[in-house]
Amino acid sequence: MSAAAIPELLIAAGSAAQAERYIQAGADAVLIGEPRFGMRLPGTIPASELAEAVSRIHAMGAKAYVSVNKLFRNGELPELPDYLRTVSAAGADAIAFGDPAVLLSVREYAPNMPLHWNPDMIATNSAAANYWGRRGAVRAVLARELNEEEIAGFRKGTTLEIQVQVHGATNIYHSHRNLLLSYMEHLGKEASLVDRGPGKGLYLVETERPDLRFPVYEDEGGTHVMSADDICLLEAIPDLVSMGVNSLYVEALLKPEAYNETVLRSYRAALARLAADGGDYAMDPDWLEAIRKLQDPERELSFGFLYKEQVY
Repeated sequence: MSAAAIPELLIAAGSAAQAERYIQAGADAVLIGEPRFGMRLPGTIPASELAEAVSRIHAMGAKAYVSVNKLFRNGELPELPDYLRTVSAAGADAIAFGDPAVLLSVREYAPNMPLHWNPDMIATNSAAANYWGRRGAVRAVLARELNEEEIAGFRKGTTLEIQVQVHGATNIYHSHRNLLLSYMEHLGKEASLVDRGPGKGLYLVETERPDLRFPVYEDEGGTHVMSADDICLLEAIPDLVSMGVNSLYVEALLKPEAYNETVLRSYRAALARLAADGGDYAMDPDWLEAIRKLQDPERELSFGFLYKEQVY
């Protein structure tokens, strides 16, 4: 199998130093940004530090994508042009967006910047991807609920690059409102977005399924509910590569850095063996075992919807 057929391995990082550690562990590209413009980021790299972060990432031979996937209110739009100019001047490799306001602003203030269309849960068909492709997008970030057949069909229906999440928690609900903050204030308790950040032990539990815990956290983009288990598509790497997936995304949220580094090393080893062995590829059980040793015992590893139908 040629190297050109091997997809990139992508993860989000909360600092330049963390980005470097993830690249050393095997990442080809890193998603960075700040909560004024991007949602569900594991940390903040402010505009004033963006150029240095991009430079450090590039120095290690990796790509730097900037997340601008927030759903913007009118009052937030005036800050967007200056930020896009900063992203462009920093030499970032692409901007990930979901709100059409970002695309319109990029055209005017960062016209040469590649765009990755990432509308979270609604990227379910290639026709929609092609719509955004005609307006400047070069990549579509697929909805996590698509199964193997749907991903293959999406690939055949578009010339855009396609990105698939292969590991970690998935976002299953988003509200623009800070629901937890409002609730705490309603109870007369002091609260802040910092207190409600990732990894703070806040969960949604359904009456019908009391054993499942759905992590909840808030940032400047609102309230987010994550899945009760973690996707792990390590064993499905050959299938994803054969479909023509261009980018494999590892979700870093709610996980310690050591866990994410282990995940990256395992997926990098799998991709390297696939590139070298092609049709003779065989997965090493130790790659998965290394992840399992650090996996939260209350969160299962699963194939998500890759090999089954979506059920609502």
